[in-house]
Amino acid sequence: MSPRSVIPIDKNWEFRQADKEHSKFLPVAQFPTNVHLDLLHHGLIPDPFIGKNELDVQWIGEAQWTYKTTFKGASVPENGKAVLAFDGLDTFATVKLNGSTILETDNMFIPERVEVTILLKEDDNELVIDFDSAYLRGWKLVEQYPDHKWGCWNGDNSRLAVRKAQYHWGWDWGPTLLTCGPWRPINLEIFESRLADLNIQSTVPEDLKSADIKVNAEVEGKADKVRFDISLDGKQIASETVQVSSDKATASFTLENPSLWYPIRYGKQPLYQVKATLIAGDSEEDEIEKRIGLRRAELIQRPLKDQPGKSFFFQVNNIPLYCGGSDWIPADNFIPRISKERYYDWIKLVADGNQFMIRVWGGGIYEEQAFYDACDELGILVWQDFMFGCGNYPAWPELLESIKREAYENVKLLRHHPSIVIWAGNNEDYQYQESVSLTYKYEDKNADNWLKTDFPARYIYEKILPDVCSELIPTTYYHPGSPWGDGVDTHDPTVGDIHQWNVWHGTQEKWQNFDKLGGRFVSEFGMQAFPSVKTIDAYLPLGKNDPDRYPQSSTVDFHNKADGHERRIALYLVENMRYGPDPLEQFVYATQLMQGECLASAYRLWKRQWKGPGREYCGGALVWQINDCWPVTSWSIADYYLRPKMAYFTVKREMAPVSIGITRMEHRHPKDRYTRVHVDVSTKVEVWGSNLTLEDLEVDCLVKAWDVETGEQTFNEIVAERITLPENRSTEIDARDVPVIAGGGKDQEKRTVVAAYLIDRDGKQIARYVNWPEPLKYLHLQKPKELKVVLSEDGTAVEISAKVPIKGLVVETEDDEVAFEDNLVDLVPNEVVRIGVKGATKETKLEARYLGML
Repeated sequence: MSPRSVIPIDKNWEFRQADKEHSKFLPVAQFPTNVHLDLLHHGLIPDPFIGKNELDVQWIGEAQWTYKTTFKGASVPENGKAVLAFDGLDTFATVKLNGSTILETDNMFIPERVEVTILLKEDDNELVIDFDSAYLRGWKLVEQYPDHKWGCWNGDNSRLAVRKAQYHWGWDWGPTLLTCGPWRPINLEIFESRLADLNIQSTVPEDLKSADIKVNAEVEGKADKVRFDISLDGKQIASETVQVSSDKATASFTLENPSLWYPIRYGKQPLYQVKATLIAGDSEEDEIEKRIGLRRAELIQRPLKDQPGKSFFFQVNNIPLYCGGSDWIPADNFIPRISKERYYDWIKLVADGNQFMIRVWGGGIYEEQAFYDACDELGILVWQDFMFGCGNYPAWPELLESIKREAYENVKLLRHHPSIVIWAGNNEDYQYQESVSLTYKYEDKNADNWLKTDFPARYIYEKILPDVCSELIPTTYYHPGSPWGDGVDTHDPTVGDIHQWNVWHGTQEKWQNFDKLGGRFVSEFGMQAFPSVKTIDAYLPLGKNDPDRYPQSSTVDFHNKADGHERRIALYLVENMRYGPDPLEQFVYATQLMQGECLASAYRLWKRQWKGPGREYCGGALVWQINDCWPVTSWSIADYYLRPKMAYFTVKREMAPVSIGITRMEHRHPKDRYTRVHVDVSTKVEVWGSNLTLEDLEVDCLVKAWDVETGEQTFNEIVAERITLPENRSTEIDARDVPVIAGGGKDQEKRTVVAAYLIDRDGKQIARYVNWPEPLKYLHLQKPKELKVVLSEDGTAVEISAKVPIKGLVVETEDDEVAFEDNLVDLVPNEVVRIGVKGATKETKLEARYLGML
């Protein structure tokens, strides 16, 4: 027998517009590819990311396109097969080999395999793929099913009928760019026998002292044995050769004292290599190798002490985790150009930002292996949505069958990744159901009844998908949707997860009230900010010289897809700080300060509710969103070019291993119950510490205060000495009136800045937070005295100091090679704040921007 050969079909590809007369074939830009990338490559369309060019390329999504190539065949053994494997075709495709139709597809997410033994020639073969318009086909399907109650948020109803990345129809952070093409690899396989699948299931008992690994290989062909090898760091741990029976081979292993995989910060991420080798006689026919991590991952939902409902937090290797993290959207509208390196850089950015979890949102794609590989390597937990979002999806029989195949194929592709700890059925489809009063009777457990209602997609989320997960990944938790909790209203904060959009959307609450807007697990919340000025200059057609280079210009507005963004940004700016539209740099700064303050407030206040065993009142917070798919003003905390916004750094500080928080609580003391006259008002500062490490810490808590107008210090005391911050929880430390100087005048507390510090037993400061009177716009900020921003002698840090309190100082440089480890810092007198920096030299020009800067 001959070993399986895999021949990439990635050369000689050409494309043309099929429905345009006399259209000529042109070489593709790359492979895999899509039509927009190929048109861009030949200069046939303007870059849709620049200016308003998106509007000029809408015709592409309504046209038909043809891709073709020629490739050399291969000799097929007498008892062998030739198979064309299509990892992904976007979306309505008809495939012909040497003039014969071999495949028709209607689902972007399903890899397809077609036997072509009879059709394959040993010399030149022609492969042709015709792509129809997903947009127009979607509308035809909508028309075919008029009884379905069509409706969605974002895009239009045609997307609900098509199994294609939903964000291609446009979203409130992304453009409408309806792609098509061979978006994932195509290979020709020649074999007599092959390994069709390698499934590895591992379990780790509660004592963590062993790991049971069950390995199963599916075999196609007549090979009779499979050798399974397990190794770690190049050293073989176990090996067994077993006979194939009924096209399967199975082996079980028990490892004593295994090297366990941990989330970042809590341990290492050892990855075992599991290799299956298919053997026929003395010949090795095929092999598959996958990397796994051995860990015990649980979602803990149990009754709480003192509060209603249930907890919702993740526990890995018996360690309860406060999962601070982010939501993820596709990193580009044109997925084939996202490199493996770029995926790694994004996940490294998450890891470096003290985040533990990333949620793959349901309106994008089942991500590339490189994404999950990076999460495995760096210890980032993954919350994985199935690809449904913000709508009432139909459920005709052929569509349900396609969705079932889609679920099977993608769960099988991804199930070996230790980073994936939960699968969720959809994004906000239950919320959409509530918003338009679709039928949902949770107590009705007859699945066939669900298909007869005006919310038939319940059958997908509570029947098809959980059945697939139960069969393929029985030890991974399945959650019907995000948000969702035991079939109750999705806004119920006491059970399941919630999406908290009453800051920005909804009732447009003040972010200072986030402590009243929490939930057991907040899987979405956010605030918009403009991207870097460099990013804005990159999308303006004339860059820095563009006449639309101002915040309210039509081009800048075009690069914000959120309805009502002008009013919402203006609302939260005008509520909180003084700002002006000019220059652009200062307006960008104001929005990034706004976002940074908002998101830090949420993390700080919700992490305060992580109180230890039985009191996990909030088990995590995932900010919407970490990234962008194009240059845009959005909720992201890093823009399309991986440039962090200032909120990235405020979140990083809040999710540090040890942090300290302050909030101000106003207390009114009327002399009479109903009077509005002679009401005494006092403001207290409450201080708490958050220790996310796994060791108790003994610390002192130091509190200082200054008058923001004069810089005069009003307080400097150790308010708690040699206190213990127990491991993995937040602990209340102190509560007192805002420290002011006796006789300091009316409203002195409203101009008093309070800072709190945690000092360890060696006298080292391990946490710091500066609390300001709010809203910031009421403060009479003084011009900085003796402001110093200098590079340290060894070039590893920027050292910043001033003689008066300064709010939100940002260190900037024009040099893109310079990377700061922190930013947007608050200064108080007689302190030097050090910001780590890489790539800076003595020639690097450092500039500072801060609140109140003229």
